[in-house]
Amino acid sequence: MLGITCYSTSTIQSLNPTCPHSSSSIISTFHRPQIHNISQSTRPRILSSSNSRRRRRMASVTAVNAVSSPSVQAEVGIQNQQELKKGIADLYDESSGIWEDIWGDHMHHGYYEPNSSVELSDHRAAQIRMIEQALKFADLNEDPAKKPTSIVDVGCGIGGSSRYLAKKYGATAKGITLSPVQAERAQALAAAQGLGDKVSFQVADALNQPFPDGQFDLVWSMESGEHMPDKEKFVGELARVAAPGGTIILVTWCHRDLSPSEESLTPEEKQLLNKICKAFYLPAWCSTADYVKLLQSNSLQDIKAADWSENVAPFWPAVIKSALTWKGFTSVLRSGWKTIKAALAMPLMIEGYKKGLIKFAIITCRKPE
Repeated sequence: MLGITCYSTSTIQSLNPTCPHSSSSIISTFHRPQIHNISQSTRPRILSSSNSRRRRRMASVTAVNAVSSPSVQAEVGIQNQQELKKGIADLYDESSGIWEDIWGDHMHHGYYEPNSSVELSDHRAAQIRMIEQALKFADLNEDPAKKPTSIVDVGCGIGGSSRYLAKKYGATAKGITLSPVQAERAQALAAAQGLGDKVSFQVADALNQPFPDGQFDLVWSMESGEHMPDKEKFVGELARVAAPGGTIILVTWCHRDLSPSEESLTPEEKQLLNKICKAFYLPAWCSTADYVKLLQSNSLQDIKAADWSENVAPFWPAVIKSALTWKGFTSVLRSGWKTIKAALAMPLMIEGYKKGLIKFAIITCRKPE
């Protein structure tokens, strides 16, 4: 396994906590309201009259103070979160059918051996390998005592992981997604596969999960964390719904860890990530180290992390290749502007991986008994 890191308390304390904020117009406000931007947008033109200038300055200060109040900030934050959630739901409502038609049940990266020669036909098998490798990394594959009986799939897509895990372990599984189209399709596939009594899906927010505390002994999040505007609340919800002794598996896109001398990513790196954010409806990115600190703050144990970027390298070129087939190309064009915009951004993901900016991270941990 490449790049495995086990974190102790002393190591956690040394990790850089910085989580740079995206300047994407869609999502930046609810992370940190850009009061100075509002001030600039309301800045008056300079007039010849000193009294006019004074009145304008006072009005501008009053406006800034109003925006600075907690109630207004909260309202802005809620509005932007709703815009982001709607964008995510619309994107997946549009694109999930195309993805299923070309790639099948699983809406996530595949796992490949480094520097391997990969045929297009291998990619669906690679997506199954991703699931199996994640279970192995979390020490669930080989230990019958750790066999989960209740699973939650946070950001379930059309339910590929939920159905696979339910069948593998004979467990019950619940999946949540923001997309009504995904939830309906996931349930239909479960019924068609004879899993209607084992697996269920619903539209729900991962930051406010509709489950009681301690319900699941496997909390599974496969490439959904990158959509979460509040990473602290996201991790808190994963920990909350995990049963005592339960396992959390988080596989997500991150930006690179910062060095001790760095306070943030470079302007060029931020610019690249912002372009990706706008295309895929993503809020601010954070690093693997940031996630580890959040897990530690929730008193989770046996935290392990690894960088699997090299193992997913063939994935995006394969997605682009499939989009350039006649079937893929015409499907994207028919689906809508959000899907087209996402398709045009796929080369940016490859660029981010090649520059070492984007990291494909797996992080696992256990909730104390």
